[in-house]
Amino acid sequence: MTQTLPRRIDEFLIESGWAVPDIEVLPGDASFRRYFRLRDEGRAALLMDAPPPEEDVRPFLHVAHWLNGQGLRAPQIYAQCEERGLIVLEDFGPERMRDWLDENPAGESRVYGEAIDALVALHQCPPGPFAPYDMATYLREVALLPEWFCPHAGIEVDAAGFEAAWRKVLAPLLERQAPGVTVLRDYHAENIMLLPDGSQGLIDFQDALVGHPAYDLVSLLQDARRDVSEELEAAMLAHYCQKAGCNEHFAADYARLGAQRNAKIVGIFARLDRRDSKPRYLAMIPRVWEALERDLAHPALAPVARWFDANIPAEIRASKGKLTA
Repeated sequence: MTQTLPRRIDEFLIESGWAVPDIEVLPGDASFRRYFRLRDEGRAALLMDAPPPEEDVRPFLHVAHWLNGQGLRAPQIYAQCEERGLIVLEDFGPERMRDWLDENPAGESRVYGEAIDALVALHQCPPGPFAPYDMATYLREVALLPEWFCPHAGIEVDAAGFEAAWRKVLAPLLERQAPGVTVLRDYHAENIMLLPDGSQGLIDFQDALVGHPAYDLVSLLQDARRDVSEELEAAMLAHYCQKAGCNEHFAADYARLGAQRNAKIVGIFARLDRRDSKPRYLAMIPRVWEALERDLAHPALAPVARWFDANIPAEIRASKGKLTA
C-alpha cells in the first residue's frame, strides 16, 4: 500500500488534519488522477492525487467552489495543495448511479428523472465563470476521430472535408447557444453519486465550459459506458423539455451535439488504446458508434452524414466501429 501512495503524503495528511487514517485505494479512470478513501475515527474523506504536469487541480477547485456556491451538490473541499496536485475532499460514498442501477434496474426511470432535474437546476443558474464552448473547441474535439480512430482502423480519410462539414453543422447551434449554461461535459451514470440523503452528487466536472444545454443531456442519455434504451432517452428528453422548456430547434441541436460528442469519444477511446495502452475502452466503441449513427440520421447532420458515407467503409460501419488492440 505504501508504495502506491503519493510521495511525502504523511506531511500533507498531518497538515490537513488526517494524521494516521486507514487508506483504501480506489479504482482509477481514464486520466492520470488517482483516488484514495481516508477513514479516521468515524470520519471519511477522499484524497485526490492529480500529479503535475499531467494534471492540474486548479480547474477542479474552481468549478467545485462555483457549484457549491450555487447550492449544487459538488464535494466540499477540506484541504488542498495545488503545487503537488493533492486535495482532501468530501466522500460521497461508494454508491455510483451506474452501480446502483445494475442492482436496481426497476428504479431506472426515477433515478434518471432525478439526474435530469439536477441538470434543470444547473441550467437555471447563471452561466459559470468558465471558458466558452466555441467552434474551435468543438472542431478540436471531433478531429480526434480522423486523428486517432481512422489510423487505428487502417483507413485514410478527408480530414479537411470533415472539419468543413462540421462547421456547416455547428454554425446554427452556436448562434443559439448564447448566453449558454454551465456544461459539465462528462455527466453520466458513472459520474453521478447517489447520496444517503437521497440527493445526487456531482464529480469529474473539472473541464466545465459555458455551452449549450443539450450537451450534458447527450452525455447522460447517450452514455458511452451504459446502455440507455431509445425509449428511456426519449422519455427523459421529454421530461427535460417539460421542466426547462425547449424551442423548436432543440431536437436538432441535441442530434448535432450527440454526433459531435460521440465522434469525439470514438477518437478518445482509440487514443487511449494507441497512446496510453488502455485497450479496455475499445469495447465501448460499438455502443458509442450506434448512438452516433442514430444522430447522423437527423437532417441537421446531413453534411457530416455525407462525409461518413464517402469516407468510412461500409464494413467498419456495419461492425459499429469495432477495433482490436
